Amino acid sequence: MALWDKVKQGIDKAGKAAQDVFDEGKLRIDAYRAREQADKAAEALGYAMFRALEAGGELDAEARTRLMDALRQRDIEARKLETDLANAKEAATAAGGAQEAAAPSSPAPESAPQPAPPPSEPPPSWSPQG
Repeated sequence: MALWDKVKQGIDKAGKAAQDVFDEGKLRIDAYRAREQADKAAEALGYAMFRALEAGGELDAEARTRLMDALRQRDIEARKLETDLANAKEAATAAGGAQEAAAPSSPAPESAPQPAPPPSEPPPSWSPQG
């Protein structure tokens, strides 16, 4: 039965990891959509102000308040989701670090290959004039 328990634990662990990845992906999409909506609200406010100024006046107080409230609401939601995403990433990193500390590590190679240094001059085909 011990073997069956280990298999079950492995399946449960894999299922939890998959669910965590799925949840983080969903949160990432939600945060992206919320930021897009905030950007669109800011764009609408900017266009309205631009058009009013181009017409030689100012944006009326009611429209300005409505547009600013919409932007404020969407920005708050986007920031909340971005904070939730950062917290989820931090928790996943902390959990991953705890699992790595518990797991036996493989010995590191004695000399890892080093990346090539960046070229000191641009390639010959490059020209600053275009």
